Amino acid sequence: MTVFVPGNRVDLLRTGDEYFPALEAAIAAARREVRVETYIFEDDPTGRRVAQALADAARRGVAVRVLVDGFGAANLVATIREILEPAGVRVLVYRPEGERFRFRRHRLRRLHRKLVVVDGDVGFCGGINLVDDRDGRGEGAPRFDFAVRVAGPIVADMQLAVRRLWALVEWSRSGRIRAGFVRPEPPPEAFADGRRAAFVARDSLRSRRGIEDAYLDAIRGARSEILIANAYFLPGRRFRRALRDASERGVRVRLLLQGVPDHLLVHYATRALYGSLIDAGIEIHEYVRAHLHAKVAVVDGRWATVGSSNIDPFSLLLSREANVVVDDAAFADALRQSLERAIHAESVTIVHETWSRQPWTLRVASWLAFQSARVLRGLTGFGRDDEL
Repeated sequence: MTVFVPGNRVDLLRTGDEYFPALEAAIAAARREVRVETYIFEDDPTGRRVAQALADAARRGVAVRVLVDGFGAANLVATIREILEPAGVRVLVYRPEGERFRFRRHRLRRLHRKLVVVDGDVGFCGGINLVDDRDGRGEGAPRFDFAVRVAGPIVADMQLAVRRLWALVEWSRSGRIRAGFVRPEPPPEAFADGRRAAFVARDSLRSRRGIEDAYLDAIRGARSEILIANAYFLPGRRFRRALRDASERGVRVRLLLQGVPDHLLVHYATRALYGSLIDAGIEIHEYVRAHLHAKVAVVDGRWATVGSSNIDPFSLLLSREANVVVDDAAFADALRQSLERAIHAESVTIVHETWSRQPWTLRVASWLAFQSARVLRGLTGFGRDDEL
């Protein structure tokens, strides 16, 4: 069960247009320490701008630590390192890629979290990588994605999480851990007008199913509405059953999924589930204005989550992920309004009549993609208790 802590200020940040200015302002105000974890750190105008802000902080005497994933940031090119490392920023890589074409099941265990903690006072969590979220398209629509800026007691949990993982990676490289890096700090002061929130992380040691269980608790307790926006939606049987059960007891269940795919295998595998979901009364909408990269949900107009975790076997069973869960009507309403606008103005609704008449070639492609996803999940050796 999710343990909520009162007294947190949680601000919703919509797309990179709101996220990056807030992030850069926090880095510019840093006095002691900045910790960054990201799946992708791209060599583009956005990535270089954030790198410069981190380098400037390091030159002021701030301890700056950047941890990137060995697959997602495999192209962390010299131009980014040349900004960071001469300024004194320390950079580590989580599970660096070895032989490119040799399959190892542990290659699927990635650092997918997007976390930043500044001075132990302010934290950022969400789905937004350090990358131009317009893909160089200038004035085009940004990726549909979210993050949160947090101040208050749960920032201590975020800080401890990033310190522990840094220490683990450092130990794996050098066999030693620098003193003081993993000690918990006293939690920041609670705000009298703050919100109830929780920081929930997923790893293979302390919390294998923390994020999935938070979702399932909310879904099973839902009374009126479940609204999920998720980039890579390929839930296991347990999750699908919970959604169907909610729909059968009269809860309105809506899914906002990718309509402009960036990974065709997952896209078509997800579409293999559409028929059974629609038959259960679940509404499906595909976002078509730009790439949907969100990993968010709202339940009953009060429970809400924003984070890095997709609802697929790789996020829920393999990758290191992090979400913030909020129990607050005002926050949930702000997120819900953003999702409602996207559904009504920027999405296509998938209805039974048109879905049942799709070409047989698409049906075959979806079936093959789904079976391929099952094989990949099976090769990992994880998740056998929750088959696709």
